[in-house]
Amino acid sequence: MDWLRTIVRFVIAALVLMLIGAFVPGFKAISFGTALLAALVIAGISYLVELVLGRDISPYAHGVVGFLVSAIVIYVTQFIVPGMSVSIVGSLLASLVIGVVDLFIPTKLK
Repeated sequence: MDWLRTIVRFVIAALVLMLIGAFVPGFKAISFGTALLAALVIAGISYLVELVLGRDISPYAHGVVGFLVSAIVIYVTQFIVPGMSVSIVGSLLASLVIGVVDLFIPTKLK
């Protein structure tokens, strides 16, 4: 069932990215395929950041540091995913929205 949870998480992340693209200024609207690829890239970059800097710096960590790391990860993703375009302000706003969504859809079961 872990694989199903992972797939659902990526689909939700892609839908959130599409929603952000539709409503957040500075974040270009993207298709589902592009959003799914972006979700995979964001997860991969986040994993690398955690490996290098530790779990406390994760985009999913609470606080200002996690928020800023998440914004940087989103901003960098645009250079890897074709069709994705985001400004610095757009990445900050997207990080905020993703943080709020993450409160309601936690990454880990408790």
